[in-house]
Amino acid sequence: MRILQLMNKAPWPPKDGGAIACLNMTKGFLMLGHEVTVLSMNTSKHHIRIKDMPADLRKRAEFRLVEVPASINWFEAALNLLFSDLPYNAQRFISDEFSHELVKLLNEKTFDVIQLEGLYLCPYIPVIRKHSQARIAYRAHNIEYEIWERTAKLSEGLRSKYLRNLSRRIKKFEESYLNTYDLLVPITDRDGIILDKLGNTKPRHTSQTGIDFASLVPTAKKLEFPSLFHIGALDWAPNQEGLIWFFNQCWPKIYEQNPDLKFYLAGRNAPDWFAKLIKKDGVVYLGEINDAYDFINSKAIMIVPLFSGSGMRIKIIEGMALGKPIVTTDIGTEGIPTENGRNILIANDVDQFVDAVMRLINNRELADRIGKSAIGFIQEKFDNLSQAEALVEFYKNH
Repeated sequence: MRILQLMNKAPWPPKDGGAIACLNMTKGFLMLGHEVTVLSMNTSKHHIRIKDMPADLRKRAEFRLVEVPASINWFEAALNLLFSDLPYNAQRFISDEFSHELVKLLNEKTFDVIQLEGLYLCPYIPVIRKHSQARIAYRAHNIEYEIWERTAKLSEGLRSKYLRNLSRRIKKFEESYLNTYDLLVPITDRDGIILDKLGNTKPRHTSQTGIDFASLVPTAKKLEFPSLFHIGALDWAPNQEGLIWFFNQCWPKIYEQNPDLKFYLAGRNAPDWFAKLIKKDGVVYLGEINDAYDFINSKAIMIVPLFSGSGMRIKIIEGMALGKPIVTTDIGTEGIPTENGRNILIANDVDQFVDAVMRLINNRELADRIGKSAIGFIQEKFDNLSQAEALVEFYKNH
């Protein structure tokens, strides 16, 4: 098949969930022998050069980048709030330059399937319809409005009011594009059910983010036990909220009983205000690191305190694939059919979180058992090639 993936940020480097989900799907298509072209916005926040990507990847697929800054401008955000019905999140990715390059590409090549990687590519559906006969697949990475709806509930004052307004706008925006595509590809069954309830009537197939097991090899050679860690984008509001809650409410109780314990925090783009808030005894802030998998392998217990967000948490999938016992919330494991107490520990309040962490710290056998079970679970459910193969079969049937 000839497949075009449209993305609103470059898939390289694969350091966040969105990039990993996009790139792993590209690799899956390529491994199955399909012809893949990627047209991506090259934003100021995730700016790259084509030559920064691995040479073997560039040889196997064609990558084209379009300069679309998509930066957050508070003046423009204020104007959007006052004079537009569009959510500002979507407005930032509506680009004449991207439309022009898309038309150019569609006139150069013929595609069987055009896969939109996320909600903010949907405004380009009319352009595709005009210039291509390809089937259009909307790959829903999450329920976008739900992220901001949940964040609004955790916020106060003007911030909460703004986020509630933003959530309503995004929901309206999301609903406006229902059924304008040909095929729906949610990343979780839960998201597919929600989109059906909102009005989707198109054929759908759940395609979870697959894992390349050649890259994720668990090893305990450098393991520091006990130790706690978190890795993720530190400019993402749900991560910030959850970590601040954990460090303020849970960490003092854990650290008081374990004064030699370290919590290692890794991630990029942490704002100065956030970096100041997490300066606690026992917390080691590392910032962005070179090798995420080596870092994860070297630490013992993964902490993911999420109370907002949507979709699937790729870092949890990766942590489980590397054999980490993970303590997270119901929202953290949402969309991942884990079993509490078997391959993960789920906690939703301070007492539960502290208890779960203490159990793992004090019981190496329990930690090892959960980690081993997590590896088996991911290998069974999230093989990248199997996910891509099932999606291609879905495309062929339609």
